[in-house]
Amino acid sequence: MTSLDAEFGGTSRLKALLDHFSAIDDPREPWRVAYPLPELLLLTVCGTIADCEDYEAIAAWGESQLEFLRRLLPYDRGVPSGRWLTLFMNRINPALFQDCFTAWVREVWPDRPDLVAIDGKTSRRSHDRGAGQPPLHLVSAFATTSRLVLGQEAVADKANELAAIPPLLERLAAADGLKGAVVSIDAIACNATIAQAVRDAGAEYLLAVKANQPSLRAEIEDYFTTAPESLLEQVVSVDKGHGRIEQRTVTLAREVDWLQGGRRFPGDLRLPDVAALVRVRSQVELKDRCRFETRYYITSATFSAQVAAEAVRGHWGIENQLHWVLDVVFKDDQSRLRKGHGAMNMAVIRHFAINLVRTAQEPSRQRSGLRRRTATSAQPKPTSIKLRRKIAGWDTDYLHGILNVKIR
Repeated sequence: MTSLDAEFGGTSRLKALLDHFSAIDDPREPWRVAYPLPELLLLTVCGTIADCEDYEAIAAWGESQLEFLRRLLPYDRGVPSGRWLTLFMNRINPALFQDCFTAWVREVWPDRPDLVAIDGKTSRRSHDRGAGQPPLHLVSAFATTSRLVLGQEAVADKANELAAIPPLLERLAAADGLKGAVVSIDAIACNATIAQAVRDAGAEYLLAVKANQPSLRAEIEDYFTTAPESLLEQVVSVDKGHGRIEQRTVTLAREVDWLQGGRRFPGDLRLPDVAALVRVRSQVELKDRCRFETRYYITSATFSAQVAAEAVRGHWGIENQLHWVLDVVFKDDQSRLRKGHGAMNMAVIRHFAINLVRTAQEPSRQRSGLRRRTATSAQPKPTSIKLRRKIAGWDTDYLHGILNVKIR
């Protein structure tokens, strides 16, 4: 039994993480290594969890918590400086690091995701005008039901998102990782190449149809206008909150044979295995106005209108539960990492931290007796990711608990 097994009483997410870190090729000459690769990456992950936003803060936190770190790894030479961490993270091969992340997620959360949203996000301040380098744009895959980051692929800019999606799907599809899942992507990916890549991965696609496919959108819009109600399945839902009332009407059409006819003109879009069309009409009542919107989707999945509504709405989880968290909680848009591979590798580190913090147990907090008593709810309010990070920075026992969760 290893020291980590003895410390954690069995295989933990931390041990799995360190095993994958150790598998990354270290380009340094072994006899000159003062800080082993697993120690550096563990320090960076723990510092990021503990609400540190840059390498200087991570190094300072590591110096103050060296006793805690030595419970996990030797750290014979202590921890490096922030400048040293910067130079090192700039040189790690980002492709190997992304593969390490994907393999770790698959080992720690072995259940296959049922809904996977793919979307891109730009780290606004990672550009380097002097070198003519655009900001980092990362295309991420997010399991909307379990709220886990599954993988990521970096591209030069938003215009190149299409080039990143097939390799990302291929990596996630290894060992049937996407078999049976529904993959939702925005309208930029509504083409035969991406749809076929999703089907080759063993998954079903759910693609938005917008103005970038004017002919297809016009045909789908006309079909829903003229089709008899007996061919359509409909479900209505109403949500109230945040000062608004929203009613969504989701209509599903399975009669799609007319889309499979012969090619009628050059460039006419033909997607593989089309099974249904989806129309979503939303009516939002605000305090001073109403807003109406109609969206269309095309899918290879044979689900009901209710499941289609959940899948369509679930796609926005990547915006609310990943991109928003990165911007507001992890300050991703404020990061000024611009040299080498630093911005890309730290984006992956933040994904490590999000998955660990989000799936950790609730911290135990004692309320002050001076607080005004109110009616207690049956379900206590969960602790936010922002507060969990701060508690992890204050209390190494809680940070230990975040890493201590065992693999199911």
